[in-house]
Amino acid sequence: MGVIALSTLELAWIIAKDIVTPPILLLEVDELLEIFGFVLLILIGVELLETIKAYLRDNVVHVEIVLEVALIAIARKVIVLDLSKYDGVSVLAMAALIIALAGAFSLRVLRRRSRRR
Repeated sequence: MGVIALSTLELAWIIAKDIVTPPILLLEVDELLEIFGFVLLILIGVELLETIKAYLRDNVVHVEIVLEVALIAIARKVIVLDLSKYDGVSVLAMAALIIALAGAFSLRVLRRRSRRR
C-alpha cells in the first residue's frame, strides 16, 4: 500500500509539474505518455494488492486477477512503447503474449460461467 501511495504522490507531482511548465496547461505527447504510464502502474499496484488480499482471504490464487494484472501490465507496455527501440520480432512476441493472455482470460471467464449454470 505504501508503494501505491508513493506512486500516486509521484503522479500528482508529475501532473502538477507538467501543467505549470510553459506552455501552461498544455501537455506534450511524451508528457501524456508518462502520465498514462504512471496511471497504469498504479492500477497494476492496486490489482496486485487485490490479488494478495484475495489469497489471504481464500488461501487460493485467483487466476482471473493474476491474468488481469498481466493484461494491464502488457497494455501499459504497449501504450508507452517506443517502436524505434524494438525490432519486429520483439513486437510480434509482445502481440503473441497479448493474444495468449486475452485468450487465457476469456477461457477462464467462460469456464467460470459454465460452472455456474
